Amino acid sequence: MSARITRAWDRTFASARGSRNFRLFLTGQFISAIGTWMTFTTTSWLILTLPTGSAAALGINAALAFGPVLLLGPWGGVLADRFDKRRILTFTQGTAAIISLTLATIVFTDVVSLWMVFALSLASGIVTSLDNPARQSFYVEMVGEGTLTNAVSLNSAAFTGARIIGPAVAGILIATVGMAICFLIDGISYLAVVTALLAMRTAEMHLQRRSTRERGHLVAGLRYVWETDALRRPLVVMAIVFTFVFEWQVLVPLLANRTFHAGPRAFGLLSAAAGLGSFIGAILAANRNSRPSMHGLGVWLVAVGVTMALVSVAPTLPVAIVLMVPIGFFAMSFMITGNTMLQLEAKPQARGRVMALYGVVFLGSTPIGAPLVGWLAGILGARLMFLAAGVLAVAVAVVVLWSRTGSRVAREDPTVEPVAALDGPEAATA
Repeated sequence: MSARITRAWDRTFASARGSRNFRLFLTGQFISAIGTWMTFTTTSWLILTLPTGSAAALGINAALAFGPVLLLGPWGGVLADRFDKRRILTFTQGTAAIISLTLATIVFTDVVSLWMVFALSLASGIVTSLDNPARQSFYVEMVGEGTLTNAVSLNSAAFTGARIIGPAVAGILIATVGMAICFLIDGISYLAVVTALLAMRTAEMHLQRRSTRERGHLVAGLRYVWETDALRRPLVVMAIVFTFVFEWQVLVPLLANRTFHAGPRAFGLLSAAAGLGSFIGAILAANRNSRPSMHGLGVWLVAVGVTMALVSVAPTLPVAIVLMVPIGFFAMSFMITGNTMLQLEAKPQARGRVMALYGVVFLGSTPIGAPLVGWLAGILGARLMFLAAGVLAVAVAVVVLWSRTGSRVAREDPTVEPVAALDGPEAATA
């Protein structure tokens, strides 16, 4: 029995055990993610406490924070494919620290106004546009392709664990010492990631080919993804799901407040239940050795749709809370499957641009889907929207499972690679 547990433990943390660089990065990411969730929670509370703050202001702030990914994310992917990812991440993480420290300063000195918060959220969105493609495509350079799924899963587990800790800590600090300290802690927490990046050993990196510096990389990358079936199909599926199904930030508070007529405690419990399920999903995904596939993506999506439909008919709040756990589990499994599929299928010198498009559909879908889902939920109610989202998820999954045996372009097929724009020297000699 103990030997079986040991083997399971070794499988779960295979990428961390095998890579000192990834251990450093994972630790730094976990510390920094706690601070990020503290800032996310505190910023929302700050906006509502300002004289000009409102629910509409929250929506505008979310659009400013995530909107730049839609426009600048693909360009961030071009930079990630062309330049050293570790240097890009050092720059973006340092810049993010400055933004959080600026928030701490204006709140502590009591000069904060809504336009300042909006401006800093926009700056944060621009930084995210550059950071996300480099970070998503950096995992393979730390651990290689063999344990990439494990690395993505462990990082998702760390981020989800931080999602449980960060808001709770922020709530306590806001009530006791004020909001400025939350932003200050977040600013300091970025030092953990920057230190980890600087302490990595270049000799232990799995360096990837970079793209050339000639013009046309953005268009070439978009054409490459669209013409590669193994990349286009999961991206299209995830774009639909992230935009219209995974809008928890809109549906969960409405479910707590308007369906079950409960307060913020119920909202917190529903969110925590989903977070718990996501954490379990990430840990178990790290323990799986199978290669991600469209079939797996479809299966996880069916499970998401069914559990969302069950939530729509939950008779009581406790039942809904329990059902949020499997929703979080299946949703995290879906996201990890899609993320690692794209990374493994993409050519090394185009991986940054591919993951930039993943960031566009994952983060950039919020400014589009959230207002639409919120508007419909205001008319139809949270129950019907949970049901509608569940039905949509199952419908998309059925299409995926039905067509998964169709044509698939292998990543080695040279006919779908625009050589002039994607070929480049080895990263080690770039």
